Amino acid sequence: MYFEKLILLFLFTSCCLLNCLIKSQTLEVINDDELLDLFHSENHVLVLFTLKDCNMCKKYEETLTQIREEVVDSLNAWVVKVEGSNLVHIYDPTKEPSLVMFRYGVPLLIPESEAINEELLIDMILNNRDPIVKELNDNNFEHLTQASTGATTGDWFIKFYSSDSIECQRLQAQWETVGAKLKNRVNVARINRHIGGAITSRRFNINQSPTFILLRRGAMYKYTLSHVNVESLLKFVEEDYNLTVKIQVPQPKSMFDDFVHMCFDMLRENPFFWKLNLIIFSIIFVCIAVLRKVTKDDESKENERKSKKLKTSSKKSTKKSK
Repeated sequence: MYFEKLILLFLFTSCCLLNCLIKSQTLEVINDDELLDLFHSENHVLVLFTLKDCNMCKKYEETLTQIREEVVDSLNAWVVKVEGSNLVHIYDPTKEPSLVMFRYGVPLLIPESEAINEELLIDMILNNRDPIVKELNDNNFEHLTQASTGATTGDWFIKFYSSDSIECQRLQAQWETVGAKLKNRVNVARINRHIGGAITSRRFNINQSPTFILLRRGAMYKYTLSHVNVESLLKFVEEDYNLTVKIQVPQPKSMFDDFVHMCFDMLRENPFFWKLNLIIFSIIFVCIAVLRKVTKDDESKENERKSKKLKTSSKKSTKKSK
């Protein structure tokens, strides 16, 4: 009897250990709603966006599983996976598999080369535990970049973005990746074209979002390629900027020049407003022309009336003299 109880205890312990082992070799699966809750409640969340029956997804998961304990111990992070998520297209245009690390809600897209290599992956995660991209605005732009004085604070790679641009939102995770890759070599930053950065945007003549410029040694280089991804942006900073036009960094505009530029931008970006003003000005012009014509006609009639009256008076005077 005692022996049977011992065997049952051994089997129960073995099952528990086996269950723990299996759990340690798999990632917790959550849905989109649970993921959104994690973004709001946790500082660090490492998410694998995956699909069923995907060989590359399995490779991503195997690598991530191997380093999970170290990530949890170092960052107190959540390491999870989401299958068939509707959120993946916001962070990675290539979709699954995709590995994204959220630091205080700010996403960092981890490239494939790092995602399938344990050593590179843990290095990428631990060295980028905080958001990398700097936030610029009209008040701190010149102070931080020293753009008009020769960029003594180093080179700056800047993205001009808009809060209402879907493309800008989708590029946020990739832009953080660019910052991670250029860390300690180039300052990577962003500035909102409309909220807090309108004056700077007009200074650099930025008319669309997103727009990328590189400030290097007192000169400005604008990214002109139609496609935007991590690889092309990195290549631009490291090599291809030499193939674009070198532009002198513009000086800050005077208050009057900036106001004129702002009015011009308002008319260009709001064609309906421009057409409405044209119609109003046309109506005002027509009204003025009609009023002038009526006034002129009234003056002519008044002159004719006075002339007739003068002639009549002249005739009466002539008759009296006779």
